[in-house]
Amino acid sequence: MALINTIREKSGWAVGAIIIGLLLFMLGGDFLYGRNSFFSKNDTSVGEVAGEKVEYADFENTLEQAKQAFIQQQQRQPDDQALGYLRDQAWNQTLYRIAFQKEFDKLGLKVSDEELTDMVQGVNIHPSIRQAFTDPKTGQFDVLKVKEYLRNLDKQDPQAQLAFANFEANLRPERLGIKYNNLLKLSTYVTSAEAKRYAESQSAQVNLRYLFVPYFTLSDSSVKVTNDQLQAYIDKNKGRYKVEDGRSIEYVSIPVTASVDDSTAIRKTVDELATQFATAPVDSAFVKLNSDNPTRPAYLSPADMPEKLRAQLPLQVGKVYGPYAENGTYSLYKVTAEKAGAQAAARASHILIKADGTTPEADAAAKAKATEVLNKIKAGANFADMARQYGTDGTTATGGDLGWFQQGRMVPEFEKAVFGATSAGLLPNLVKTSFGYHIVKITAPKTAQTYQVATVQKSIQPTDVTRDAAYNKAQQLKGEATDLASFRAAVAKDKSLQKAEAKGLGRGDQAVNSLQGARQLVRWAYGVNPEGGSTTKVGDVSPVFEIGDQYVIAVLTGERAKGTADVASVKPEVTALVRNEQKAEQIISKLNAAKGTTLEQIAQAYGNGAQVKTADNVVLGQGMIPGLGSEPVAVGKAFGLKPGQKSKAFAGEQGVLIVEPVTATPAPAADAKAAKLQLTGQRTARADGLIYEAIKQHANVKDNRTKFF
Repeated sequence: MALINTIREKSGWAVGAIIIGLLLFMLGGDFLYGRNSFFSKNDTSVGEVAGEKVEYADFENTLEQAKQAFIQQQQRQPDDQALGYLRDQAWNQTLYRIAFQKEFDKLGLKVSDEELTDMVQGVNIHPSIRQAFTDPKTGQFDVLKVKEYLRNLDKQDPQAQLAFANFEANLRPERLGIKYNNLLKLSTYVTSAEAKRYAESQSAQVNLRYLFVPYFTLSDSSVKVTNDQLQAYIDKNKGRYKVEDGRSIEYVSIPVTASVDDSTAIRKTVDELATQFATAPVDSAFVKLNSDNPTRPAYLSPADMPEKLRAQLPLQVGKVYGPYAENGTYSLYKVTAEKAGAQAAARASHILIKADGTTPEADAAAKAKATEVLNKIKAGANFADMARQYGTDGTTATGGDLGWFQQGRMVPEFEKAVFGATSAGLLPNLVKTSFGYHIVKITAPKTAQTYQVATVQKSIQPTDVTRDAAYNKAQQLKGEATDLASFRAAVAKDKSLQKAEAKGLGRGDQAVNSLQGARQLVRWAYGVNPEGGSTTKVGDVSPVFEIGDQYVIAVLTGERAKGTADVASVKPEVTALVRNEQKAEQIISKLNAAKGTTLEQIAQAYGNGAQVKTADNVVLGQGMIPGLGSEPVAVGKAFGLKPGQKSKAFAGEQGVLIVEPVTATPAPAADAKAAKLQLTGQRTARADGLIYEAIKQHANVKDNRTKFF
């Protein structure tokens, strides 16, 4: 606590405990404790960073401290998803601490006690300290309150003292990180030539013509791609195919869903509750005691009611409505009171006819069309059918139905018409708003009546019998599947089972496709076998995992080591790229043989698939051709030619092209100073992330957390 002692010697008078919550917020969110289920006596490290082992005990101690801070801040225990996320954050912090400290030491970077004191009570106040001791009413920071607080810190509760001790411990590495990053960021330099070239690329334009032959004009079957060609492509482009560890699995999920018998049993219980609900002396107490999702009785307008209850309008006080089954839940509604609400509600349908433009002629045409449709409805045409045929907004699929809505939710002209109606039915005249002309049908006239509704809900949950049946089915599959072949055969034999595949699972993944909270399955794929024995190998079948409301059995189908991707893991992507390269060779050869001096003549000689198009205002720095998309090579070639010159045929992103600039608009005199500032800002903004990734890459990180978490 050297910093605190130094500060106390210089401190003045006291402040309240406002800083504690903010410090906990700053400190507590990045770590959590995790327990080790498979602790090897011979290896107690969770990983290695820059040649330094990260011991489990040290990692556990850090996580435990942070867990307590998290609980203090959030007032809750973290769930499984938060645990996974926070463990990752803890690992990243550990990586940063070890790898960056080695870089700090190489450069001799230090942070003195005087600097730390300055961050707390000097000129360069740490942002968290400044925020904590700023008066919310005046917006003024008071350094004297900081000094007072620190002088009395030993009188605070232990949690407050621990929070500041952790904050103090983090000040030095944080300041070192800022110094280190600034050394690199402030070295960012943009030359005048770069700035000029950048400014010109953003304003220089060309109008061009181009001949384009899409790759898809040649069938995929006409090109054969071998694994040797795929490997050669990967070797040539290794930088694009760097990968971390990965695992691939096939798996089956057996959901635990409520059966018909389960639903019938719950329905019987709800029917009994309905009888009791009708005579319950205290409705709020009955709801609290019997509902799976208890809420206080509330006054509802028709606009706020569930649809099935709204269909019973007008409602009777004292009556119980339901049960209604929806989304796996039975609901009972008891009306306990009624009164006039502050706002009226109504229900209406409409057909909107929009004007095709802003001219008086367009408006007149829209009005004439709307009048024609209105007359058809008056003559007997179905309103909903007319809405589907003529409507021009998002209500066409529902026959123009707008549902219930309260006053204040629609444009004034529309509301005046709807809430001015006294009965249901078609309004005789069109309603004009800023959107166009509306044909309006009042489904339910305005009402200010509201009802106090108490709600009891019971979820339709699977019983133990249903759960046991699903588990037994999973165990049966496990018994039949001893390797990949028998797993696939067993799944194919049972038509009720659906096999899924997950490729490239990362070592730290928390989910497997849509399976949330599947950490135990990922750990198994990486060799942590809860059944004991040897680590997982390709072809091994997993134990039965319970993940959420389903049982999961998997088989490991592939392993990918950190480094360059193998052919199998990226085959579909690379096959398409290599296939396009081969198609390009065929197309270019045929174009070169085609006779003609103009693009049109060459296209005609080439035959089916060749297109000649124009593109105006193509900008050099954007690399886009309007109507075609990203084609940076084509744009570059166009700016390298004189107007009227044609390029040779070349491979583009989506096909083979020949470009011919028509006119070029050179860039005006560029503001090199502004361009230099813009480029410098762009590069500096990316520096923090790039620095971290570079140091991480050279730290030779070995992540063994799957053994423990």
